[in-house]
Amino acid sequence: MPMNLKPPQRLRNLPLNTLAPNILTIIALCSGLTAIRFAMLGQFKFAVVAIAVAALFDMLDGRVARLLKGASRFGAELDSLSDFLSFGVAPAMVLYFWTLHDLGNGNTGWLVVLAYSVCTALRLARFNTALDDTEKPKWTGSFFTGIPSPAGAGLALLFLIINLEMESDFFQSPALNALWLLIIGGLMISRVPTYSFKRVRVPREYVGLVLLGVGLLVAGLLNQPWYTLAALELAYLGSIPFSIRAHDRLKRGDAVQAGAPAATETAPPSKDEGEPPRTILH
Repeated sequence: MPMNLKPPQRLRNLPLNTLAPNILTIIALCSGLTAIRFAMLGQFKFAVVAIAVAALFDMLDGRVARLLKGASRFGAELDSLSDFLSFGVAPAMVLYFWTLHDLGNGNTGWLVVLAYSVCTALRLARFNTALDDTEKPKWTGSFFTGIPSPAGAGLALLFLIINLEMESDFFQSPALNALWLLIIGGLMISRVPTYSFKRVRVPREYVGLVLLGVGLLVAGLLNQPWYTLAALELAYLGSIPFSIRAHDRLKRGDAVQAGAPAATETAPPSKDEGEPPRTILH
């Protein structure tokens, strides 16, 4: 008796709106990993640029996904893995090849690298599990809990970036960079509220000033890239006290409206990654 064999089903073609964001994520991943290779070769300027490129594409992939309506669970998982490698492993490895290998014959420096990478992994895990919380006030979306991992990667490289211009033994100190890397890792997993600039709305009357500022920023990056990057990172650090005050003010307002005494915690659990998975928000 002949068997009725069904013809094999043809694989469905993937639409461009699903594939394009994942391509950008892969570029970010490859750029972050390439930064490690540049560091191994002693080309630290290119290593910093590679991590900056990874941050740029990490920012773009989610926006492209929203624009093309190409959100997917696969893209969300790929984005988290890319963030860990590009912003949790690559910056720490760059610093290890630059200066941390001289700390404790390399053993102590390697422990610092591991600590920073673990902090990044914990941050991403906390973020992914916090996505299910849909009962938070709307205003909490204007803040991150702790420093997001792309910003953390940039801050971790602060002394290297300054040293690229000044070439000072002080900024290349293994002990200084180890302490700084631990501080940044601690801030990433902390509950300190920091601004989420993704939801900033520019008043119409200030549009011209914002465009002028962007033009000056681009000019600075083209002419004095290392000083400009360092200034941006220091400005970000300077914004943290203001974000804490703004967060506490909004939190106290919620407590007053609910008829309850204002809580004294710095920040509640919230969506806290610089570029959240594309399945929810990005």
